[in-house]
Amino acid sequence: MNKSELIEAIAASADIPKAAATRALDAMVDTVTDSLKNGETVSLVGFGTFSVKERAARTGRNPQTGEPIQISAAKVPSFKAGKALKDSVN
Repeated sequence: MNKSELIEAIAASADIPKAAATRALDAMVDTVTDSLKNGETVSLVGFGTFSVKERAARTGRNPQTGEPIQISAAKVPSFKAGKALKDSVN
């Protein structure tokens, strides 16, 4: 499912126009993104938790030359599915 299909599903499920569904989805994505930028965690009970994790610096290899390269530390977004979501998938 891509973004436009998700917007159509939201509009049909909530019985709202596609324009309103688009604004709602964009607002949700922007809010989650801003919260993660600020180091906050976003928990949606039954759905899951969005958070930021620290990835340590490590040594990797250049696949073309085989030379070792240094990969710097980074913050990466993470999602952990909630129990209700896991149960509905299984």
